Amino acid sequence: MASTTPAPDQGGDPAPKPKRRTFSAEYKLRIVAEYDAAPNGEKGEILRRERLYHSHIIEWRQARDAGAMATLTDRRTSAARPKKAPEQAEVERLRKKVARLEKDVAKRDAALDVLGKAHALLELHSESAD
Repeated sequence: MASTTPAPDQGGDPAPKPKRRTFSAEYKLRIVAEYDAAPNGEKGEILRRERLYHSHIIEWRQARDAGAMATLTDRRTSAARPKKAPEQAEVERLRKKVARLEKDVAKRDAALDVLGKAHALLELHSESAD
């Protein structure tokens, strides 16, 4: 019986990576106002309907009360966040790799130095035993 879903070793991803939701400042203000105006029994219904957590409301309310409309935009996904050029990202990745490899080489050199000294000490000890 053949499988219709690609196997992970074939390079196919059975489930695509979910996209992070983003909320506009207007949406956040509208939901906070609606949540604050709702009676106690209906606040949970608003959260379920909008698929939000209470922590969203707390964070958005604090930002609104601080008068910080800029904090109501998600800095992680906003367009204001500059994106690195692919070449710059590649250069940064390669620099990190070079730094890691240089650190590995320094460790190996230190280990070889210790090993050489131990070998010389054992030879001295061996010669003195004869």
